[in-house]
Amino acid sequence: MNAISTPESTSSTDAAEAPVPTYVDDRLAWWARQTPDAPAMTYRSRTWTWAQWDERVRRLAGALADAGIGRGDVVSFLDKNHPACVELSLAAGSLGAANAIVNWRSAGDEVDYAVNDSGARILLVGAELLPTVEAIRDRLTHVERIVVVTPEGVDEAGQPDEYEQWLAAATPRGRSEDVDVEDTCLVMYSSGTTGRPKGVMLTHRNMVSHTLNAHDGWEFGPGDVSLVAMPLFHVGGSSYVLFGIHDGIPSIMTREPDGASLAGAILAGANKTFLVPAVLAQVLQSGPEAIQLFGALTSYTYGAAPMPPPLLRAAMAAWPGTDFIQVYGLTEVAGVATHLMPDHHRDAEHPERLVSAGVPLPEMEVRVVGPTGEDVAPGESGEIWLRGPQVMKGYLNKPEETAKVLTEDGWFRTGDVGRTDDGGFLYVHDRIKDMIITGGENVYSPEVERVLAEHPAVLECAVIGVPDERWGESVKAVVALKPDTEATAEEIVAFCRERIAHFKAPRTVDVLPALPRNPTGKILKRDLRAPYWQDRGSVI
Repeated sequence: MNAISTPESTSSTDAAEAPVPTYVDDRLAWWARQTPDAPAMTYRSRTWTWAQWDERVRRLAGALADAGIGRGDVVSFLDKNHPACVELSLAAGSLGAANAIVNWRSAGDEVDYAVNDSGARILLVGAELLPTVEAIRDRLTHVERIVVVTPEGVDEAGQPDEYEQWLAAATPRGRSEDVDVEDTCLVMYSSGTTGRPKGVMLTHRNMVSHTLNAHDGWEFGPGDVSLVAMPLFHVGGSSYVLFGIHDGIPSIMTREPDGASLAGAILAGANKTFLVPAVLAQVLQSGPEAIQLFGALTSYTYGAAPMPPPLLRAAMAAWPGTDFIQVYGLTEVAGVATHLMPDHHRDAEHPERLVSAGVPLPEMEVRVVGPTGEDVAPGESGEIWLRGPQVMKGYLNKPEETAKVLTEDGWFRTGDVGRTDDGGFLYVHDRIKDMIITGGENVYSPEVERVLAEHPAVLECAVIGVPDERWGESVKAVVALKPDTEATAEEIVAFCRERIAHFKAPRTVDVLPALPRNPTGKILKRDLRAPYWQDRGSVI
């Protein structure tokens, strides 16, 4: 990967002079006019200028329109990180359609569910994931066409891949006149109360508002290069990639957030990024050369998983010149809701705020609500509610689920428990929902329990999150076996891995004679968690 030179990207104008965007593709078009020859996106061996990248999006919009895609339709993407995913989001959005991005780590049944639930008519799939799709092709009832994309844009014969051929044959097309800011442009799948993922509908207004507000205080400037490494199926990837586009600075995208790819991007000039804490832990364990290399990052934003305080303190000591920013948010608010800024990280007068989630973004309202529906006083715990232009339109095809979390006056009930201090800093203590966040990936325990219950030896089960210094949390199963049966922990883990994505499967399994229950028969997960979290400042 070659180093990126950036002076021409800011020579004729800067982000402050650009008009406030309305739609997700506005800023790409703006930079294509203002700095057409400046580098916009680098991916592996290829780099596109702003004009070239905008041309690709416009051609893809033309190809989608020729295929009958228009306002209200859905297309889908299944691959590791690839600029084609961003192109599909922008192109579909310009037609009033939405891109439903599927977690590439999903098992076949999970891909089947997400693609069918979204109603996607066109599916872009990475060549290495094509076997997964072929195995379930007859079940993808809405999909009219599958287009294969490769990392380098060429097939095994060295010819342009199917996606590149599709773009080359298309006629560029601008935004459709009937597109509205409240049209869904992105569908991100997030686990739900039934154990099945829910499609979070995010609109142009949601995504643009997030872009404007979430990087408040750390905008990119001349010479900066953004490192896009978080998975694009995660809101942290698909929201973050828009920041570089918004500010007109180059981005380097890695296919995966592995050490070699991240190091290559930093050597090529990347100096700002958003990553999960697990990556930070890997770097600090990789020796002095890796630590020195990552010191080139001028800002490191982290979130999507708990950051163990010892790890954060070690990172701040290793990189005294790096600005650390913590973010708290959810897919349902397009990403970030609160942030802990660099000066807060190194505030000697308030060291306790290092474990907080910071203060609300501009335009984001935060309430901490008690059981009676009234706001609680600072210092008291309650459910965290959020309101602002970033709050989702709702869950796709699930009006009843939407009604459970969105109030009539626009408040989103997060299901997270927290408190605020006298300075307005938010502390997230626990989750009402049984969500586990491991390495930035959301795992909803009923989804895992549904699989565990199918094991022939399992009588009852519970899935909890336990502290993990590398991943923030790891998935643990606690089971009781049926009489006269046997099963080892290894057998149970293997059983789960055959049926769900590996990151969702338990890493460890405890076998108990019986699970603790309250008088009504509900399994006491808090009791199961307590021994693991008792010495922690927060239970997440």
